[in-house]
Amino acid sequence: MTKGDGPVSSVSWQSIRDTMMTRIRAHDYAPGELIPNEVDLATEFGCARATVNRALRDLATSGFLDRRRKAGTRVREAPRRKATLTIPLTRAEVEASGARYEYRLLERGVEAPPPAVRGKLKLAGDERLLHVKSLHLADDVPHMFEDRWIVLDTVPEIEAVDLAKTSPNVWLVRHAPYTHGTMEFLAETAGARAKHLICAADDPVLTMLRVTWLDASPITFARQTFSPSHRMRLEL
Repeated sequence: MTKGDGPVSSVSWQSIRDTMMTRIRAHDYAPGELIPNEVDLATEFGCARATVNRALRDLATSGFLDRRRKAGTRVREAPRRKATLTIPLTRAEVEASGARYEYRLLERGVEAPPPAVRGKLKLAGDERLLHVKSLHLADDVPHMFEDRWIVLDTVPEIEAVDLAKTSPNVWLVRHAPYTHGTMEFLAETAGARAKHLICAADDPVLTMLRVTWLDASPITFARQTFSPSHRMRLEL
């Protein structure tokens, strides 16, 4: 134990976090207010400063504190929670709803991507991309139409996969782990996708745009459009 770290204590960082959270909820520390510094809190709790630091970092990660170097730690005016999303298996989603799942490959081919796709994947222009269109159904009713581009320079193995039997969604989740990515959600009209979703072209639909990367290498850009009756539920 170095000088200034505080006395040895059995107090855990989790118990300090819980106490601080109780004070925040009770407005003992009001929104926007500076909380005591780590040295003072370590003295109060009778523990090492590092234990206090761990507790405050957890509260900051959870969105309740705003920590700034040399400016101290404040209670956030509005707590900012982070949502963690996993890439779902469409089959699992459909079957979890109690419906029977079916997948249909509509088109596949190696093509030059349009400018919008090149921009999403930050491509130089000479990469080979596999373009796949597919339909996912629930109890024989269209559930989701997928328009997907896959960068073969990053995952060349998928070119040999029979995508009439295995969907790109399943294969990529199982064989192409990603390091990071983005998701965007759009409300738009079905347009030309209406023929696959069996709805009117001007019907409103939910579309999800997803891009995944393996470090600096783009893996795939998927545009998934759901049927007009689709509902999305997230846990907060």
